[in-house]
Amino acid sequence: MKRKLVVLTGAGISAESGIKTFRDSDGLWEGHNVMDVASPEGWHRNPELVLDFYNKRRQQLKEVLPNLGHQILAELENDFDVFIITQNVDNLHEKAGSSNVLHLHGELLKVRSTKNENYILDWNDDLNSTDLDDKGNPLRPHIVWFGEEVPALEEALKLTQQADLFAVIGTSLQVYPAAGLIAFTNPEIPVFYIDPKPIKIPNLRNPLEVIPEVASKGMKILKKKLLDFI
Repeated sequence: MKRKLVVLTGAGISAESGIKTFRDSDGLWEGHNVMDVASPEGWHRNPELVLDFYNKRRQQLKEVLPNLGHQILAELENDFDVFIITQNVDNLHEKAGSSNVLHLHGELLKVRSTKNENYILDWNDDLNSTDLDDKGNPLRPHIVWFGEEVPALEEALKLTQQADLFAVIGTSLQVYPAAGLIAFTNPEIPVFYIDPKPIKIPNLRNPLEVIPEVASKGMKILKKKLLDFI
């Protein structure tokens, strides 16, 4: 029986594919104040700006490819039951071939009703203010904005608690509640942490191995280490 490997990924794993992260520098995301394009207040203040922002992100996503970090994670399914909990809204894990991907913060390639959060559609093209749900309500990006609840959190907690091995890749561990997941691991299981600028993880009881590399290099190292657990 394969061991369950649960992996929390953040923006760092997609950065090598050319997707920018707003936490790398000055709090701007593709030139915008993040609260203008990723908050309910920003949406109510200027929905056209928000729609345009995510339309551009959606178009950019069509031009980028998974990198070696994504690919190695997909390959690990040969030896482990791999479950990815990602803070990313891109689809690069799926493009690389990963089977079990839980998106904590929503997905660029989906939209939902502004009135019914369960009305969700796949969406590959631009979203316009004239696009409506089946009741005539406007559609919005299927993104969890700052200040909104994280619907997938409960499932993420269950996966974390069931892990035999846990890895954190390319996340600053500063965005909650995702950053708090690591505290719910079984304290006896090993935790691996890949990031070129790793932070100190407070109060972690688990055996921890830090790999201070970008995702692609770090995943090569991690794969060798994980194969010792088969």
